[in-house]
Amino acid sequence: MKNGLVILNVVLLAAVAVLFYLHFSTAKKTDPVRVAGSTNSAANGAFRIAYFEMDSIENAFSMVKDVKAELGKREDAMNNELTRMEKDYRNKASQYQAQAQNMNQTQSEMAQRDMMQTQQAMQGRKQQMEQEYQEFSMRKLTDVRTKIEEYLKQYNRNSNYSYIVSYEPGLFYYKDTAYNITGDLIKGLNAEYGKKK
Repeated sequence: MKNGLVILNVVLLAAVAVLFYLHFSTAKKTDPVRVAGSTNSAANGAFRIAYFEMDSIENAFSMVKDVKAELGKREDAMNNELTRMEKDYRNKASQYQAQAQNMNQTQSEMAQRDMMQTQQAMQGRKQQMEQEYQEFSMRKLTDVRTKIEEYLKQYNRNSNYSYIVSYEPGLFYYKDTAYNITGDLIKGLNAEYGKKK
């Protein structure tokens, strides 16, 4: 029995050695970073990552400037309406206070009810405007993001980057400026946006 175990161990050791040899001697030469089903540069054996600086895009992309201006106008209009509503509320309160001495109890209760309803209507309108502004803002920012993504797909047809990421301070600790495509991205985005505008 002892001899049988020794022979079995020798055979298993020889089988492992043969498999080890076959695996490493006939292994395909593949890029360890390459992912199955990848295209472009990864399929060619290269793995390249480009980046762009998001703050530069926000400062130089015309569409972002237009969106900020539009959001500013919406916010100003919202603030103007709220200011007008508050002014009307204060005027109504002043009128009721001036008439308070001549009012009977029923008129006083009606005035209080009217002031409460006016205040509730103001709060409801304020919430509605804030919600509309948030939805509008999110829609516009999504449009900008979509525009950037679409342009990057078009841009990458010739560049063959595996990834293109946006650089934001605190997220990455090192960047090689050789792969900074911010200038190209700003020029291309502004040119494309200018045509549609």
